[in-house]
Amino acid sequence: MIVGHCARSMLVHASSRIAFVLLGLALAGCGSVPMQTAEPGGDHPFPTLTHTTGHSAHEVHGIDVSKWQGPIDWQQVRASGVTFAFIKATEGGDRLDDRFRENWEGARRAGVARGAYHFTYWCGSMSDQIAWFQRHVPNDPDALPPVLDVEWNFHSPTCPRRVSVPVAQQKMREFLHAMERHYGKKPIIYADITFHREVLASGEFSQYPFWVRSVRALPHERYPGRRWAFWQITATGRVAGVNGNVDRNVFAGSRAQWQRLAQSGFRHQAVAHAAPHASPQPHAPAPAPAADPRGPHQAEPVLAAVATQPATVEGAQVTSQTASPTPPPAAIPAPDAPAMLAPLPRPRPRP
Repeated sequence: MIVGHCARSMLVHASSRIAFVLLGLALAGCGSVPMQTAEPGGDHPFPTLTHTTGHSAHEVHGIDVSKWQGPIDWQQVRASGVTFAFIKATEGGDRLDDRFRENWEGARRAGVARGAYHFTYWCGSMSDQIAWFQRHVPNDPDALPPVLDVEWNFHSPTCPRRVSVPVAQQKMREFLHAMERHYGKKPIIYADITFHREVLASGEFSQYPFWVRSVRALPHERYPGRRWAFWQITATGRVAGVNGNVDRNVFAGSRAQWQRLAQSGFRHQAVAHAAPHASPQPHAPAPAPAADPRGPHQAEPVLAAVATQPATVEGAQVTSQTASPTPPPAAIPAPDAPAMLAPLPRPRPRP
């Protein structure tokens, strides 16, 4: 057995009977890292983390979907242990996801907490995009906050370029402020690694809860210093009720924290908001144009379809689970572990 210097020094002066006890304590003291607990943010109600030990440390998990998942059996999704879902609603100022209404109501009926996300079109008017989102996404008192999805879309035939950092940040502010006024909830920001590094790495928008994507590593390795409320762990997850691959996510906080958030309507007490109302049928869509000048989009799913299980390192854990009036979702399984949710694929070697 190989032991470190601080463990060996303790054994030299210990009797053989207590040596193994001291050895265990010494090894724990020599190599451990303080564990972090997710705490609510000051400007929003969501618990956040910078570090985590891995996806299996988290009690509450969910999925994000768009039309590309096809018809979804939301009752099966809920029974499999999924607690929440982010559902694509709009893109730019003229695209409504073909299955938004179906998914929005299906998740509600199944008891899956759901929120709607908007995919940003950087070359379009943000005021048009705001109006389009608000037209189609109900102001539901029980829904998760709206999500602004910010990433560069190099596949767009009409807007493949990056806008400047000041322009990108101003467009984000315009959308976020309008969403908060209309829905009365602090919006969530989804940012992929490239966009975050180029536009948000200096800590901008820290007053908002972040949803990060990190499928090949832990979040702090890809988003240094960024506190996050949701972590997208894979684009190739398998969940009962969904045909094919689906993005899977975990929540930073504990089940007890999630329950408190849900009971509050995911609302910050200090936020002034429009009066919410029960989810109505969204407005009928405008007639579709004869042809879309932007051509086919490759960014309908939030992520590309390449993902692996993140590595495990020492870091943070969430607070302990408490009793729930609804069946708690199964923990996200390690590879080869039997569960209703399919295990994540094994990690690929890093280049």
